[in-house]
This record gives sequence, structure tokens and C-alpha cells, in this order.
Amino acid sequence: MKQFMAMLKKNENEHRPPTKLLNLAGQLCRELQSSSPSLEKVVEAVMGCKNKRYFLTNIHVVRACVSIHIHKGQHDAACRLLEYCKAEEKDELVQLWHEIHYQRVMEKQQTDSLTPLQKFRCRKRNPPPLSLCPEGLKNRNYSEEVRQQLYRFAAEVTAHPNKKQREGLAQDMKLQPIQVYNWFANYRRRQKS
Repeated sequence: MKQFMAMLKKNENEHRPPTKLLNLAGQLCRELQSSSPSLEKVVEAVMGCKNKRYFLTNIHVVRACVSIHIHKGQHDAACRLLEYCKAEEKDELVQLWHEIHYQRVMEKQQTDSLTPLQKFRCRKRNPPPLSLCPEGLKNRNYSEEVRQQLYRFAAEVTAHPNKKQREGLAQDMKLQPIQVYNWFANYRRRQKS
């Protein structure tokens, strides 16, 4: 810790911090407990330096900064940090984005956990920015052609296909049998309501 702080002070006017210093910051952030005062000091030092963008290429530093912001209730600052950072681990950054918003909802509802449905709604209301997800989130909906085939089968043949029919449909549409099973279960549920 002392070595890191000394190196940071020594290199504060460098255009790009030395790799050894960047690696040390990542190592400290990985090893320290998420809400420890030591980690808070490291995060404050990193966020206060002129070259913080270089530190924010390390996923461990990003994760530590986000956790400290969340711990302090600074959700907007945590979101801005994720939008600004240049870490390569995009999937993990998206997960952190969702964690920030889950935490915000839990605080608002004064609860310790969220149901899968609450998490789903939270993700839908707070999609990650393009800087984290340039190609957008994966769409889980089926193509129009596949949906039309499934609707046609439900209307003309049966809304309760047996296992052999589901497997045939799955093979024709390049889906898994469980996907066809779930689509028909959801279809029947929608018809009732």
C-alpha cells in the first residue's frame, strides 16, 4: 500500500504511469476487501490523479472504484465511471452496470435482494450505454418467420404439441425442444389472459 502511494506520488506528472504502477494498483484492488478503508484510500488516490484513465483500463481497479461508489451511495458516479472506463472485459462491465441499478432498486425498496423478475425489469429500464455494449444487448425474441410458424401450428394443429411434435418443430426452426415447449406454455398463458 505504502509502495503504491509513493509510486503514485512520484509519477503523478508522467504522461502515462509505468506498467508496474498500473499492475500494482490492479493487484491492490483485487486483494483488499471491498469496503475496507485501505481500498477506499487506493480508490481516492486513483480517482484523484491526472492519469486515472490509464488505471481504468484494469478491471480490478474499475470493480473497486464502482464498489466504493456504491458503498457511498454514489450510483450516478459509478455509472459515469463505467461509461468512461476503457477496460476490455465488456461482459463484466455490463454486469457491474446491472449491479449498480439492482443496488439502487434495493435501497429504494428497502430490501436485501431482488427477485429474478425485479432484476429483469431493472435491466429493461436501465440498459447499458453503447460504450459498454456497442452492438446492443442480445435480443431474445424469435424472428418474425419463426413466430409465424409457431402461431400457425398453434392455430391449425394444436396449442398442446406432444414431445414428438415439439422436437419436429425445434428441428425445423433450429431451436431447442425446451424453447418450443416454453413458447407454447407462454402462448397458452397469453391466450387465457
